Amino acid sequence: MDVQLRQRIDIAVDHPAFAGHFPGRPMLPGVALVAEAMEAAASDPALARAIGATPRLSVVKFLEPVGPGATLDIALRLEARTVAFSIGDTAGGVVATGQFARADLDPARVR
Repeated sequence: MDVQLRQRIDIAVDHPAFAGHFPGRPMLPGVALVAEAMEAAASDPALARAIGATPRLSVVKFLEPVGPGATLDIALRLEARTVAFSIGDTAGGVVATGQFARADLDPARVR
């Protein structure tokens, strides 16, 4: 993946998303991972324009659970029709991948 933006984030042990997900084995909900990718994209002007004010997911895959205290690397790439993202752990594993539909394209010209 040709990376346009790479960002490292730490998931706090007391992140509010762990409440109820799941007692005895806390896991970060997938929606929280997608939110982290959106926030990373929003920090770059070109990527922010591409995903727009109301980002739409084209596809997302959750591959591994993320627990409290995890450090994650988010990589984003601007593609012809999407903004692709990959979220990995510090051991080199991939925990999630996905694509946001490009909001900055004229739908009449996308084929």
